[in-house]
Amino acid sequence: MAAPATKRATYADLEAVPSHYVAEIIRGTLHVHPRPSPKHARAGSMLGGVLSGPFDRGIDGPGGWWILDEPELHLLQGEEVLVPDIAGWRVERMPELPETAYFSIPPDWVCEVLSPSTAAIDRVDKMPIYAEAGVDHAWLVDPILQTVEVFRREGSQRLLLRTFKGDRAIRAEPFEAIEIPLGALWGAPVRKG
Repeated sequence: MAAPATKRATYADLEAVPSHYVAEIIRGTLHVHPRPSPKHARAGSMLGGVLSGPFDRGIDGPGGWWILDEPELHLLQGEEVLVPDIAGWRVERMPELPETAYFSIPPDWVCEVLSPSTAAIDRVDKMPIYAEAGVDHAWLVDPILQTVEVFRREGSQRLLLRTFKGDRAIRAEPFEAIEIPLGALWGAPVRKG
């Protein structure tokens, strides 16, 4: 006897999740995660801040991007509802922010900050969806191992370009126009005085 077909998650299922959780629909299954740990939140917040100055606001940098924290993405005709930690769109592809609470235009770059509870989903489930949807660049940031993995899309696959570790300053596509101080992602705030 065949197993009964499982019901695909709907957007109504996602909307029913309490707001203190992050909810996504991945390959028809609802995934619910608690909000990130402080190390996870620190790494994502700092990276978003480092990138948004020169790329989103054009301060001492090239500008031309929208850099956003935790945008809701409706990819592949809305079948996949993903929430990366950070995403970026080139202004030439998305001249204005949408009026909806979600984005149907795939970003040019996504960043997932790994945590023990989500690392497998980010790597195994979400990365192929991003490639399939046409997201050209993806980073995986691990605040525990203090690493940044930089990927580029080649067809429907991801090519690992480089893995950076530690607290050095790096240049990585698509943001190679600036140096990114990795130590800021995992370090304590600078105290003055």
